[in-house]
Amino acid sequence: MDQLDRRLLNLIQEEFPLVARPYQEIGCRLGLSEDEVIRKIRKLKTEGIIRRLGGVFELRQLGYTSTLCALKVPPGRLEEVAAVVNSFPGVTHNYLREHDYNMWFTLIGPDRRHLENVIRAIKERTGITELLELPAERPFKIRVNFDLEAED
Repeated sequence: MDQLDRRLLNLIQEEFPLVARPYQEIGCRLGLSEDEVIRKIRKLKTEGIIRRLGGVFELRQLGYTSTLCALKVPPGRLEEVAAVVNSFPGVTHNYLREHDYNMWFTLIGPDRRHLENVIRAIKERTGITELLELPAERPFKIRVNFDLEAED
């Protein structure tokens, strides 16, 4: 990554412009065209530096609910089960842990009944019934931004 990539990443983490043409606005701030910004972001996504670019919303304010789930997945089925879990639109994170319950994911939906239906469908489609549901008792939001221009 060059210094311009680092500036771009800092900008989109902290000050993503909420305007009709955000990439054009970003380009103005960085001395680039809108197309150059889009190309740079696409390249950073392809390289795995950017995993996701999108808004983060307070789901409870929108009337949604969520839960954290943990599945006990046989090691030889991890990719297959991950594909099933990830096929549901309400799954926002899915990651492996070193534990008997080795696949953890968060699930968001409009209400409790929806979450129960998705969990039931995951169990049916995977054949795995050992699933822990760990709903949050109290939300904690941690702001994580990486200053990519800071001196070492």
